[in-house]
Amino acid sequence: PGVLTMTLISLTSRIDGKKSRSPVHVSQVLFSSCQNNAIKTSKYNLLTFLPLNLFEQFRRLANAYFLFLLFLQLIPQVSSLSWFTTAVPLLLVLSISAVKDASDDIVSFLFTGRQIMTSDEVTRTANLKLKSADLLLLSSSEPLNLVYVETAELDGETNLKVKQALTVTGEMGDGIDELAGFNGEVRCEPPNNRLDKFKGTLTLHGQTYALDNDKVLLRGCTLRNTEWCFGLVIFGGPDTKLMQNSGKTTFKRTSIDHLMNVLVLCIFGFLAFMCTVLAIGNAIWEVREGSLFTAFLPREPGVDAALSSFLTFWSYVIVLNTVVPISLYVSVEIIRLGNSFYIDWDRKMYYPKSDTPAQARTTTLNEELGQIKYIFSDKTGTLTQNVMTFNKCSINGKCYGEEGNLQAQAFFRLLALCHTVMPEEKKEGELYYQAQSPDEGALVTAARNFGFVFRSRTPESITVVEMGRRVTYELMAVLDFNNVRKRMSVIVRSPDGQLTLFCKGADTIVYERLHKSCDRLKEVTTGHLNEYAGDGLRTLVLAYKDLDEGYMDEWRRRHHEASTAMDGREERLDELYEEIEKDLLLLGATAVEDKLQDGVPQTIEQLTKADIKIWVLTGDKQETAENIGYSCNMLREEMKEIFVMAANTAEGARAGLFWIHKSETVLDEKVDGDYGLIINGHSLAFALEKDLRLELLRTACMCQTVICCRVTPLQKAQVVQLVKKYKQAITLAIGDGANDVSMIKAAHIGVGISGQEGMQAVLSSDFSFAQFRYLQRLLLVHGRWSYLRMCKFLRYFFYKNFTFTFVHFWYAFFCGFSAQTVYDEWFITMYNLVYTALPVLGMSLFDQVSTEWNYYPQLYSPGQLNLYFSKKAFVRCMMHSCYSSLVLFFIPWAAIYDTVRDDGKDVADYQSFALLAQTCLLVVLCLDTHYWTAVNQFFMWGSLAVYFAITFTIYSNGMFFIFTSSFPFVGEYYSFCCALFSTPNVWLTIFLTSLLCILPVVAFRFILIQLRPTINDKVRGHVTRTVTPSCLLYIIHNHQFDLSIY
Repeated sequence: PGVLTMTLISLTSRIDGKKSRSPVHVSQVLFSSCQNNAIKTSKYNLLTFLPLNLFEQFRRLANAYFLFLLFLQLIPQVSSLSWFTTAVPLLLVLSISAVKDASDDIVSFLFTGRQIMTSDEVTRTANLKLKSADLLLLSSSEPLNLVYVETAELDGETNLKVKQALTVTGEMGDGIDELAGFNGEVRCEPPNNRLDKFKGTLTLHGQTYALDNDKVLLRGCTLRNTEWCFGLVIFGGPDTKLMQNSGKTTFKRTSIDHLMNVLVLCIFGFLAFMCTVLAIGNAIWEVREGSLFTAFLPREPGVDAALSSFLTFWSYVIVLNTVVPISLYVSVEIIRLGNSFYIDWDRKMYYPKSDTPAQARTTTLNEELGQIKYIFSDKTGTLTQNVMTFNKCSINGKCYGEEGNLQAQAFFRLLALCHTVMPEEKKEGELYYQAQSPDEGALVTAARNFGFVFRSRTPESITVVEMGRRVTYELMAVLDFNNVRKRMSVIVRSPDGQLTLFCKGADTIVYERLHKSCDRLKEVTTGHLNEYAGDGLRTLVLAYKDLDEGYMDEWRRRHHEASTAMDGREERLDELYEEIEKDLLLLGATAVEDKLQDGVPQTIEQLTKADIKIWVLTGDKQETAENIGYSCNMLREEMKEIFVMAANTAEGARAGLFWIHKSETVLDEKVDGDYGLIINGHSLAFALEKDLRLELLRTACMCQTVICCRVTPLQKAQVVQLVKKYKQAITLAIGDGANDVSMIKAAHIGVGISGQEGMQAVLSSDFSFAQFRYLQRLLLVHGRWSYLRMCKFLRYFFYKNFTFTFVHFWYAFFCGFSAQTVYDEWFITMYNLVYTALPVLGMSLFDQVSTEWNYYPQLYSPGQLNLYFSKKAFVRCMMHSCYSSLVLFFIPWAAIYDTVRDDGKDVADYQSFALLAQTCLLVVLCLDTHYWTAVNQFFMWGSLAVYFAITFTIYSNGMFFIFTSSFPFVGEYYSFCCALFSTPNVWLTIFLTSLLCILPVVAFRFILIQLRPTINDKVRGHVTRTVTPSCLLYIIHNHQFDLSIY
């Protein structure tokens, strides 16, 4: 821990930011120096942007490869192409990436605050965002030294939180003299990224006071309803908790990304193989035929067949470079960005009540939304509304509903005292509670409705109006709630001097700490709890304990020592809490209602039909989780069997899994009928051990629905990681609270719901929206479309590039393996950038199936099986390209060989053949489409029009006279080009080539549909045979559609 010893005689005296500061003394124990507030979140500046950005981009294999090609093209003995054929595409790719990186960095730079402060200042601030540093709150303008802050920038939560200064520092107020004379020592933990924790002590006038997170204002929070406050700068600049949390996040990549990386490496190997074959062919040709050409093509001195073969290898590396997709990654990012905008703009995923649209927080995972096999969902706030209503309670063994006439004062006194709620009276008589969780708000509100009104709190007291009588309790200690303790307690002293500990928490936790005399009452209360849980209500158990004065004095002394300890504070406090929270007396139980969100059962039903398995991971009771499972249609009466694992030992968990295993005779996941599995937290903890985890996974994966109850946040993440590690399937986790963050980060796809528990889940997610029902559209519409578009793009992209390159390969056998290109240099330069860019991008951004197909969730399954793009699909694409390239080379070659025009002039020259071959290639690529839509037609005919316009411009007389060296074709070639396209033989060749390329492929697809129809083909046939839309809707509504009949 660091130590700051301060004689503070300087402070800000104005709110306008002007301040005067005198030197202060800072003892440097572990801090070698005090950090100022200057931070840097941007990666570049004006001087370093170009070199650093280029360095990062050339770390990518494809970019480095094309830079290497550019250097090769500068060697005359190697290159048969001009340098610009590689330089122009490379420059465009680098420029697009650089613009994107620069825009991201500018946004990051503008976000950074620039007010400079150091860790030895007292600062005054008003109703504004705290951009300076992390502050220890000293005093404020509000009563009881309260400060109201909004932490949306830190954790996304918009509800106001309350911070409170120590009474000893709050007494200074805004007095300049008192603050100037403040002399104390603050010991605190080193800088860290824990937003919810702070450990420190303040030593003042010989007394030591504990400092925790409630007394600290963090950089990024915004003050509300506070005129002014004074704070001591603790951490500045990169040491602030906000900046400590700005570290690198694990970058998620899709399965298609990983596959593309493998394919690119395979393409490099295939390129080396082709170049080796052609280099060997060059050596053979030089030995057998080369000597015949030396009379008019003399060799350079010292160049023999071996050296010629070596140079030819590198020449063909340049000529065949289009097989390596330089523009692939840029095109993929453009497609993903466009599909992300579709999610952001989707009005059907907009929630008007909270004005919350859907948001794609990442642009790299869109197509993986179409491949989800497992969904891991939280319950409260995700499946339910997380709007709590006090519904029933059990007091001293008696069950009461809402209409009960309750006289159990101790019960509601506990509800009014044991909480962290802050009251706010905006208008006279209108009391508003600021609760950090809906549960607490509902319980405190229930206590108010039954005559126990919580009015105010200070660090030392809680004021309650009990049945019209104002009572102030002395607050002795607060035993905080967390996900491990699963309970909260307060210790108070009543006006008559009675010390009492009030505790509320989960039934399993509180039951372990009850006095033996409560056994009978516990049985009755447990029956009530099971009844409440069966109704889907959320339950808590309440208990209390009267304390002895002498014991309490001793306990408080040890509590003060533990709370002011810098090492092992949490462990020591936990021991003290365990010590005092025992032998409790049972008061009763509460039950609050949390209704399902709209459309949850229907959404789960559709996702189940899409063969997506849904696992619910919740901290609720088993009975509550089971009831919600039935309400959501995850558990159904027609299921063959629902297994329940509720073991409390490792042996019990092992026996349970063994029994389930033995009751099934079918191996792997294919089982006869639907099954469900319910497992509690104790069983899950044992089942996650190394020797049982695979058996747990195998058992769970045989079930259509799995519900894990009483689980911790860590167990949620462990379950997700288990499936992610051992199953070749894509996972999605969805939640709405901070306890779901670890699960969301662990899954392939994380989805956050902006609900009642703040925005921490949203801030950690990849996609977010306001209601669970939008998950159906996110997966079955956007996910499926994104996957289909990406797969079609990749197949088309590799097809056009391999077809383009294979033509060069066949031509090598007719040009003496001399690395001569088929096409002219400008066509090679603009092939990917201009001529074929629009059709493939248009298909990848605007292609979608008919909207009525969305009624068939079974269409989602091909993505789960990765049927549309895989290594097999890539090999089929190469075979298709090989066939097309043979047709595209040999048909024009045979058609133009020894051919003359009508005027007797020879057509069989290299330039005419190049123009004819590249025209046939472009026509075939543009006509290879699945859909004939207006958008498709526009891009197809637009690309052809651009091609002919550029071709006639490049070969015009004007271009020849202006740029003779760049356009070396003779000036008469323009008229010759026009004459060529006026020859019927040329257009017949184009038609024949297109027919031979497209017709066999169409015929093969037709035969495949008849013999081995895919699920898409089945649905297309069913939709086609549907007579009217009303009939279609009737079939869908009554679930009469069965794909098995086809």
